[in-house]
Amino acid sequence: MLLTCSSVNLWAAPDSLDENTIQTQNLLSTDDAGSNSVDSDIYVERITNSAWEEKVPLEGFYDDPFQVSIFSPQHGEDKERLWSQTKSIFIYGFGVVGFIALLPDDISNWDKEGELLQKWRDNVREGPVWDRDVFWINYIGHPYSGGIYYQVARKSGYRQWDAFVYSALMSTFYWEYGVEAFAETPSIQDLVVTPVLGWAMGEWMHQTERNIRLGDGKVWGSEGLGTLSLWMLDPVDSLGRGVNQMFNREIFKAGTGFVNYRPQLVQAEGEAGLLQENQWQVQMHFQFGDGKPLRSTPTPQYYQFSRDPIDYSMIGIGLGSGYAWLDDIWQVEDDPFAEFSIGLYFTNRYSARLNYARAHFQELSSGEDLTYENYSVSGQYYFRPDTGFRPYVTAGIGEMLRDQDRDLKSFYSHAGVGVHMKLNNNLAIQTDIARYFSTRLDTQEDIFRFSLIYRLGKGNWR
Repeated sequence: MLLTCSSVNLWAAPDSLDENTIQTQNLLSTDDAGSNSVDSDIYVERITNSAWEEKVPLEGFYDDPFQVSIFSPQHGEDKERLWSQTKSIFIYGFGVVGFIALLPDDISNWDKEGELLQKWRDNVREGPVWDRDVFWINYIGHPYSGGIYYQVARKSGYRQWDAFVYSALMSTFYWEYGVEAFAETPSIQDLVVTPVLGWAMGEWMHQTERNIRLGDGKVWGSEGLGTLSLWMLDPVDSLGRGVNQMFNREIFKAGTGFVNYRPQLVQAEGEAGLLQENQWQVQMHFQFGDGKPLRSTPTPQYYQFSRDPIDYSMIGIGLGSGYAWLDDIWQVEDDPFAEFSIGLYFTNRYSARLNYARAHFQELSSGEDLTYENYSVSGQYYFRPDTGFRPYVTAGIGEMLRDQDRDLKSFYSHAGVGVHMKLNNNLAIQTDIARYFSTRLDTQEDIFRFSLIYRLGKGNWR
């Protein structure tokens, strides 16, 4: 039997409202005499986090599921909190840049010859390039950063897609072309990996934090581990709360938890006009069954609550290999290569991918190995989208690199055909053949690739 859920709304007796009572409620403190008054001398952490799943979208909102609401929220998203947290990130980030710029060169490892601003301009003009950072920096550190940006929007009440777009904007313009460009050239894979894998990591961090808070802030029964975990899961919020407590004022609007309380305006019968119901929402989820395997596809929990067709399940990671027939100008033996890809499978008809291929080919003249690299961004259009066997056409742009020498790279465009075969919701086989056209070297290459695609979350469940 499918997972079911129910929501119970508890509300107080409605009170008549006028223009003076429809206002933001302040936190009150109770003095010894029992009277309520606003205490402006004591900073009290306010719960500002909200969740998209608690909102009721406007009718027809999901007819265009890829619309972006970051700058024009329509469903009570906390734009003020988002802006406050964004400012805090910029303050911390550029504060660090200024601090590092003052450190000795042997400590900072920054090339600070000449003006710092000129260094930033040169790096921006040169990029983006394929960087050579170690694996854990590119595929753990950067997704973690993307997850932090993602949570800033997600915990301000925005849906997953908006949080992803916010993360992409921050990782691109604040980090790659902002803070980090003072030190190095913007990176191609960081521009993609940070927001895309950050989406998956950020949603995991978001849900993990909620579970810890529901468990009284403890991890393995320890409040200390719970506090450390919460800081690691959302350092931006933690830093904001720390600054607020330090100055005893709400300088940054930081959230500390999740509540399902909200005032709701309702139209009363007769001449009473608008009334306010103070609703406390209790969500209970039960799973019933006889222990036998489910015969139908389970519905993702996020979709159950929000009816939002967009979540991190559209992310796909591919591993595979291929064979390259290179132009004679390369003077190498044709050989197979290894490849990985990161993609966004927007619908069953459209997707976009970043591919990276690498091989060691043997030079014909010397017999020595030559390192061949190929990276590209491409889009796919699928036919027969409602089936598990989907032919497609693909086109994109990229670069080929010889012996990791950026002076020997060549820009190219490519186009080809392929087929996508769905094995189950999470796994698929994808194979294609494409012709690559180089504008710099006036060359043509044919490349065949075969990949196993893993879709995150519930995968291709629709």
